Amino acid sequence: MRDLLNTITPPDEVARAEARRRWNDCAKPLGSLGLLETALEDIAALTGSADIRLDRRAVLVLCADNGVVAQGVTQSPSSVTGLVAKQLAARRTSVCRMAQAARCQVVPVDVGILDFQEMPGVLSRRIGNGTGDISQGPAMTRRQAEQALHTGMELVREQQALGVDLLATGEMGIGNTTTSSAVACVLLGRPAEEMTGRGAGLSDQGLQKKTAAIRRALEVNRPDPSDPLDILQKVGGFDIAAMCGVFLGGALYRVPVLIDGLISAVAALCALRLCPAAGKAMLASHVSAEPAGGLVLEALGKQPLITAGMRLGEGTGAVAAMPLLDLALAVYRESYTFEEGGIEAYQPQGGAQC
Repeated sequence: MRDLLNTITPPDEVARAEARRRWNDCAKPLGSLGLLETALEDIAALTGSADIRLDRRAVLVLCADNGVVAQGVTQSPSSVTGLVAKQLAARRTSVCRMAQAARCQVVPVDVGILDFQEMPGVLSRRIGNGTGDISQGPAMTRRQAEQALHTGMELVREQQALGVDLLATGEMGIGNTTTSSAVACVLLGRPAEEMTGRGAGLSDQGLQKKTAAIRRALEVNRPDPSDPLDILQKVGGFDIAAMCGVFLGGALYRVPVLIDGLISAVAALCALRLCPAAGKAMLASHVSAEPAGGLVLEALGKQPLITAGMRLGEGTGAVAAMPLLDLALAVYRESYTFEEGGIEAYQPQGGAQC
């Protein structure tokens, strides 16, 4: 793993500068498309080319169950994870409808759904039959955590081989706002009360149970804040660990990866802590309505393209950002230039963006 991560190169600043030059040639005020311009410049720096293509895209929806559901931290039982995975395969869920509008393929992946039988339309990459209850002990073994990282990286390699230019991260797993909040507590050194939200709509009593379960998980497992793999192993989930591998794979194989909500952002932060160079592959789609959402993006050093109070999961926020990138690319590729319009080009002024 370490040898692979050491092959990840820094962003290509020559390609970034060329992308910025192309933006500045467009007949509009400098930097006036804000984060849309930055996003394409980041993609150029990742891929090493200012000739940006986003023709083929996919959302990887990583599905797994979490033993902590036994502590009453969710409205729904674990069986819902498998039921939704089947609907993902049938292309009937929210992200499927959005993905169709965004010209994006949906790729459901079973990385640990409880008692799930293989079926067409769901990739089987099982790491285990659901995780352990983090309030009682570790979620998984160290070896399983490493396997999950490799699984995520391999998924990116497979998608790149299919010609995919842009990936989005999604997840489905009852209880995974509990595990992601626990991981965020350790990564950011903040208490459970501050980082825990209502997930899919918990009552006050349910929120108290969830917060208490996270506190117990941190006390029982004592994850090492300096070791992201230890954090994932002890209080994470198969979906979060595999998503962490997707972000690492994005940097390794030079495929841009859209961060979705809290769960995805937590996985991205684990990847960044494992390999700081992996940040070059990450694009923030939106800021989650969960309490920790903004804090994790801040730790990532990423600004979201969308602020819409979303918290659905499945990769819906990441897919929602794809049309924005399409709009940006339309201007980047097809806008007339200052020279073509017979207009004197804008020049950077004091305090102006360039």
